[in-house]
Amino acid sequence: MVGYDAKADTRSNSKLEVAVAGSVSGFVTRALISPLDVIKIRFQLQIERLCPSDPNAKYHGIFQAVKQILQEEGLAAFWKGHVPAQILSVAYGAVQFLSFEELTELLYRINLYETHEFSAHFICGGLSAGVATLAVHPVDVLRTRLAAQGEPKIYNTLREAVSTMYRTEGPWVFYKGLAPTVIAIFPYAGLQFSCYRSLKHAYDWVIPPDGKQTGNLKNLLCGCGSGVISKTLTYPLDLFKKRLQVGGFEHARSAFGQVRSYRGLLHLTKQVLQDEGTQGLFKGLSPSLLKAALSTGFMFFWYELFCNLFHCIRREDR
Repeated sequence: MVGYDAKADTRSNSKLEVAVAGSVSGFVTRALISPLDVIKIRFQLQIERLCPSDPNAKYHGIFQAVKQILQEEGLAAFWKGHVPAQILSVAYGAVQFLSFEELTELLYRINLYETHEFSAHFICGGLSAGVATLAVHPVDVLRTRLAAQGEPKIYNTLREAVSTMYRTEGPWVFYKGLAPTVIAIFPYAGLQFSCYRSLKHAYDWVIPPDGKQTGNLKNLLCGCGSGVISKTLTYPLDLFKKRLQVGGFEHARSAFGQVRSYRGLLHLTKQVLQDEGTQGLFKGLSPSLLKAALSTGFMFFWYELFCNLFHCIRREDR
């Protein structure tokens, strides 16, 4: 069960187990969905239309992008920036799930949980993600830079990226894109957790539990559904975040087509609408939805799986 459950209080996991389960969930999920993440970032940063009729467009479809990246950069390109991405996922997963457990328990203690279950999970999910985002945002910036660069590489190692960025752009470079990230993460994560809970209730209503071991499938399917819903509703802010994170990095993007410099979130929004139209707000939505479905589904699947595993191990030791 994700979140505090008073009815199962006697078998609830310890704080350490929750943090470990969140970290492992983030680690496994990141390794599996990294290629989709790279493609999504490339699409989000492309100024040209994602359309084969545009002769200047480097990428115009998922399969075409996969073929292009393989030809030009090799298979390893799909895991560019994977080290900081894994650091991000492990730390983010631990902080997010631990914060969520603490916050839902707090709401239960002050009698605000049972009668407001959907809103409780929405608020706690948003707040827990906000805390996790503030903790790991510099790593997210590094991951985006490493995944966005083409060949020849500007940064060959994570250490080189950190030192070069700090020396040439100053310490605040690691917090580029923080505003749209914080604005977007609250409703995105809130919808993830609240929709996941609601979809599980709907699943049990449509397919009543019959004693068979179908919990893992339910967790995966409901996680995928919550990922698609939350990503669709908050997608433009994710695109804005990526555009701002590569500001000052234009020289590494020249091989991919046009580049733009933005003075801030409002200027970025205006320029995207002016140069790329409303469809520009949803560039990369297809791989992003596929990634969101898989990543959220795997996130909840692995988290609940490891929490249950820890409980079984603890029960056998008694």
